[in-house]
Amino acid sequence: MIVMPRRLADEVATRVRALIEEQQLEAGMRLPAERQLAIQLGVSRNSLREALAKLVSEGLLVSRRGGGTFVRWQHEPWSEQNIVQPLKSLLADDPDYSFDILEARHAIEASTAWHAALRATETDKEKIRMCFEATQSDDPDLASQADVRFHLAIAEASHNVVLLQTMRGFFDLLQSSVKQSRQRMYLVPPVFARLTEQHQAVLDAILAGDAEGARQAMMSHLGFVHTTIKQFDEDRARQARITRLPGDHNEHSRENH
Repeated sequence: MIVMPRRLADEVATRVRALIEEQQLEAGMRLPAERQLAIQLGVSRNSLREALAKLVSEGLLVSRRGGGTFVRWQHEPWSEQNIVQPLKSLLADDPDYSFDILEARHAIEASTAWHAALRATETDKEKIRMCFEATQSDDPDLASQADVRFHLAIAEASHNVVLLQTMRGFFDLLQSSVKQSRQRMYLVPPVFARLTEQHQAVLDAILAGDAEGARQAMMSHLGFVHTTIKQFDEDRARQARITRLPGDHNEHSRENH
């Protein structure tokens, strides 16, 4: 492959950045097709590929094989330090704070679903649909990751910078909590089926432009997750007590002898 001069790659990359700003392309939005973009910028396709590869390596863009090139979310410094880090510390001290995260998600995601139904572009809708389909993976790890992406795609489709930034600030915590709950729910087929139905309801409402329906569907979904995870925890604690009691009894018996 012919590698073009670095300065030319930098120049084309700068022009792509300017195009993204001019067209107000936000996180999750797809860039024009390579041929179209090359003509639009007046550069060769080889030059464009080099520039796009540079921007991908810098984290501005993300490329999907056969799916195009998308604008990637840029984490702001205050997001990690002022939102995520204190919550990470709380969770490390007491895992029960994960339920506070679920409550916060109720408030935030009811709004993102509402606004997404009103503002989602065709590109937004396609991304949400793709994320939903990915949640059907037989691999619980991949399914849980797709679950996070599904919720974040809805936040992106809300086109509300504050809601989106807040959701992105929660990204690491969301990924952890959703992955844990998703993997546990995956082991119970009827529960997993309910999750799929609920995600489908949220997706359908957004695609239909039904803001209230999307809000209600999201609230119902998160309420179900909250209740189910709480039940799982209570069952696990109860089982631990039952298992522990005979052991304690036997230990006391040995001591008495």
